[in-house]
Amino acid sequence: MSHAPTQELKPVVLHRPALPAAAAPAATWPLEDVLALFDLPFTDLMFRAQQSHRLNFPDGDVELATLLSIKTGGCEEDCGYCPQAARYDTGVEAKKILDIETVLDAARQARDNGATRFCMGAAWRSPKQRDMVKVEEMVREVKALGLETCATLGMLEEGQANRLKEAGLDYYNHNLDSAPEFYDSVISTRAYQDRLDTLGRVREAGLKVCCGGIVGMGETRMQRAGLIAQLANLNPYPESVPVNHLVQVEGTPLFGMDPLDPFEFVRTIAVARITMPKARVRLSAGRRQMGEAVQAMCFLAGANSIFYGDKLLTTDNPEAGDDRMLLDKLGLTTRAAMLERVQQSACGG
Repeated sequence: MSHAPTQELKPVVLHRPALPAAAAPAATWPLEDVLALFDLPFTDLMFRAQQSHRLNFPDGDVELATLLSIKTGGCEEDCGYCPQAARYDTGVEAKKILDIETVLDAARQARDNGATRFCMGAAWRSPKQRDMVKVEEMVREVKALGLETCATLGMLEEGQANRLKEAGLDYYNHNLDSAPEFYDSVISTRAYQDRLDTLGRVREAGLKVCCGGIVGMGETRMQRAGLIAQLANLNPYPESVPVNHLVQVEGTPLFGMDPLDPFEFVRTIAVARITMPKARVRLSAGRRQMGEAVQAMCFLAGANSIFYGDKLLTTDNPEAGDDRMLLDKLGLTTRAAMLERVQQSACGG
C-alpha cells in the first residue's frame, strides 16, 4: 500500500508589513500581533506554541529552580499583591538577612534534589552597601556548589549589577509585573521606568535577565497582551520569563479578586513561548492553586521551567515530591537529568 509523503511541519509566523531594516528590529512584536495570538482558537494557539517549543528546545527538558527568601518582610514598597509590604497586615514577620551557612544548606539541598538554579530573593526597595557585601559572599559560595545563581534584590543603583557579576551571579530577576498602562493601579512607590532602568543596568553588566510578570490582578486580556509585548520587545528579550498567577493573600489590596480563568493563564504561557521562543518560560507563583491538569497544559503550551520546593518567598509551592510525581506522569525530563546523560555520553558511559 502506498502512502502520500508526509509534509514537514514548519513554524507558523505572523504576517507583518515589510519594514525598512532601520525602522525596527525583525523580532519586535506589535501589541496587535500579540493580542491576535491571545485571540486564536485555543487548539491553534497550543499547536503554534508546541511548534516553537520543539524547534527551540528539542530536548524537551524542564529546568528546576529553587527560590530562597534571604531577607523576608518589612518592605517599604506598596505592591498590591505582596504580603511582604510592611504597610499590609498579612502575618509576615520582618526578619533579618539570613546567615551564609543557612543559605548554603538550602542551596546544597536544592542541588541534591535536582535543582540547577538557585535564586535568592530579598524584600528590599534596593540593597544597601552592607547588604551587597553579604549577598556577594552568598553568590560566590552558591556558585562554588556548581549551581547557576540568580538574585532578586529590588532596584539596582549604578555599579551594583557589576559587583554582582564580578561575584559570579548568572541571572538577575526584576519583573515588570504588568503592562505599563495597568501598572499604576497596582504599585505607586516605584515607577515603571525604574524597573526598565534596573534591567538596563543588569544588561550593561553582562548579566542574564530573568523578567516576567503577574496575571490575575484584574487586568484585561489586552493588558496581558501588553505585558507580553513589553517583555518580547526588550532588546534582547529575557533569557528567563517567570509567569506568575496571583496568589491572593489576606491583608493585601488584591485579596478577593475574581480568579483568572485557567485557560487564560495557559494562553499567557503559550503566547510567551511564541513571542520569546528561546527563553525559559517558568511556571512560578500560583502552581499550588492550579492542580495537575492545568500545569500539564502549561507544559504543553511551552513552559519548561518551574520553581521547585516548599516555599516561593512567603507563599506555599507544590512540594518537591509532588513535582517529581507530576513530571514522571507526563514523561518529562529535568534539565539536571538531561545534562547528566549528556555528560555520561561524552565520557562513553
